[in-house]
Amino acid sequence: MTHSMFRSAAVLGLLSAVGPFTIDMYLPAMPAIGRDLSADVGAVQMTITAYFIAFGLAQLVYGPWADQAGRRTPVFFGLTLFILASLGCTFAPTMGALVAFRFLQGLGAAVVMVVPRAIIRDLYTGNEATRLMALVMLVISVSPMLAPLAGSGVIAVFGWRAIFAILCLAAVASLLLTRFALPETLPPEHRVPIHFATLLSGARGLLGDRKFLGLTFTGGFGIASFFVFIASASFVYTGQYGLSPTGFSLAFALNAIGFFAASQLAATLGERFGARRVVLWATAGFATMALTTLALIAAGFTALPVLMGGLFLGNAFLGLVLPTTMVMALDEHGDVAGLASSLGGTLQMLAGGVVTALSGVVFDGTALPMIAAIAGCAVTSFLLALSVLGRPARARA
Repeated sequence: MTHSMFRSAAVLGLLSAVGPFTIDMYLPAMPAIGRDLSADVGAVQMTITAYFIAFGLAQLVYGPWADQAGRRTPVFFGLTLFILASLGCTFAPTMGALVAFRFLQGLGAAVVMVVPRAIIRDLYTGNEATRLMALVMLVISVSPMLAPLAGSGVIAVFGWRAIFAILCLAAVASLLLTRFALPETLPPEHRVPIHFATLLSGARGLLGDRKFLGLTFTGGFGIASFFVFIASASFVYTGQYGLSPTGFSLAFALNAIGFFAASQLAATLGERFGARRVVLWATAGFATMALTTLALIAAGFTALPVLMGGLFLGNAFLGLVLPTTMVMALDEHGDVAGLASSLGGTLQMLAGGVVTALSGVVFDGTALPMIAAIAGCAVTSFLLALSVLGRPARARA
C-alpha cells in the first residue's frame, strides 16, 4: 500500500464516517427520545427512515453536481446543511420537528456518500479501487465500534440532545478537513456540464445496464438488511434481552466487527478468485447464515448468543459483498462516475428505506421479525447476484 493510498483512505474514511456516526451514535438514545417526546416505537423509527430516504434522494443531486463543479464544492454545501440540521435536531421540541430535521440531516450527509466513491473512481479501478474502498470502510469501522458507546456516555451525562450538538462539531471538523486535506481529483477538462438532456441520457444508460442495476441492488439489499438491524436492534437488545444502553452499544459493536474485518479481505480474495466469485459465494454465505439464524429463532432458540453469533457471521459475508459490488458497478462508467455513484446510492438508500419502513409495520420489539426481514434481504441479494453474474462455477473475474 502506497503512502498516497493510505492518506486518501484516511481522509475519505473520516469524511465518510459522518453518515454512520449520525446513525450509530444516536441508536442508544432511541428509547429515551421516545419517552421524552411521548412517541411510540414506530414514530421513533421514522427518524431513521426519514434520514435514509433523504440520504438516498439527495445523492441524485450531488453526483451530477460533483461531475460538473468538481468534488469539493458539493462537500462544502452538504456539510454546511448538515451542521444547520444538527442544530435543529438539538433543539427540536416535538417528534415531528425531530423527524423533519433528521430528513435535512440526511440531505446534507448524502454528499459524503457520493463524493468519496467518485473520488475513488477518479484515482483507481479494479482491485486497487476495491482495496482503497476497503481501507475507507476500515476507517469508517470506528463508528459502529465506538459511536454507540460514546452516545450512551453522552446520554448518561448530558442527555440525548447533546448527541446532535457533538455531531454538529464533528461536521465542522469535516468541513475543515475538506478545506485543507482533500485535493480536487476531477480536473476542469474532465468535468461534465449539467444539462437535463445529458443527465437523462446518462441515467437512461445506467438504468438500462442490467449489470449496473443488478450489482447496485445486490449491495442495496445487503445495506437494507443492516438498516433493518439499525432501526430495530436498540429495542430488541434493551427490551427483549434487558441490556443497558452501554450493553447494547457493546453488542452492536461486536456485530459490526465481522463486517469490517471481512471487508479488508475483499481485494485480496478478488485478486485470487475473481470479484464475481467473491460476490456470489459471499451472498450465498450471507443468505445461509440469515436463514439459519431465522430457523433457530423461530424454533425457540432465542438466547442472545444465538442471535449475536448469527448476525456476526452473516455480517462477515456482507463485508465482502458491499465494497466489491460498489467497485464492480462503477468500473465500466468512469465517464459518469459521479452520476453512477449518486444513482446507485439513491437506489440503494431507497431500497433500504422502503424495507425498513415495511419491517417496522410488523416489528413487535422482539428478534423474530427483525431476523425475518434480514433473511428476506439476504435471499434477495443472493438471487440478484446469481441472476446478473451467473453460477459460481461459471463466474470469471
